Amino acid sequence: MNTEFFTSSLRRRVAREAALLLYTMQEKEFKQAKKRAAKILGLRIMPTNLEVAEELDSIADEYEGVERKTRLIYMRKEALEIMKSLREFNPRLIGSVWRGTANKHSDIDIVVFSQNNDSVIDILQRKGFTIARTEYTPATKDGSNEVLHIFISLPSGDEAEIVVKDLEDMHREERCEIYGDQKRGLSINQLSEILKTNPLQRFLPEKRRI
Repeated sequence: MNTEFFTSSLRRRVAREAALLLYTMQEKEFKQAKKRAAKILGLRIMPTNLEVAEELDSIADEYEGVERKTRLIYMRKEALEIMKSLREFNPRLIGSVWRGTANKHSDIDIVVFSQNNDSVIDILQRKGFTIARTEYTPATKDGSNEVLHIFISLPSGDEAEIVVKDLEDMHREERCEIYGDQKRGLSINQLSEILKTNPLQRFLPEKRRI
């Protein structure tokens, strides 16, 4: 048997197992899911995050069918309403709802830019959004700065996570750890146009489009 083919087959087995762990919410992070999957299968081969993401996407299609597409459109509409409320903070839709790979466990990820965290919270509350919780995470490896995460519970049962970054981060490029490309996201106008013209459009690297 061709060694390269055999290795690729084993990598896919681990990727599939890791994806199942993520989809069934037994694991939350790709790194831990891959380690656990390799241990379960008794293998020492580790797939890339992209390989796991491809398997996760395939599993979601298998289990959710056409409902997945309907849900994606609805979540993008929910995202647009939130973003319109936060217009002054230059919101961008990121994450799986932007990518078009969202599944039934996905939430809506939005990043905004402001020097005043309280002003973002205040507008959300005035617009009638239900803030479930807030938390801070380190913005830098040395922990010198913090980023605010605001979690919103929506009437549909969906959850949105709004990350508040400094204004100076607005034009800073950020590389995606899964797909390897730049995390561009969608602005209000871009998302609005997508919903009108191609509501199921995906935003994945061309060379490895799922």
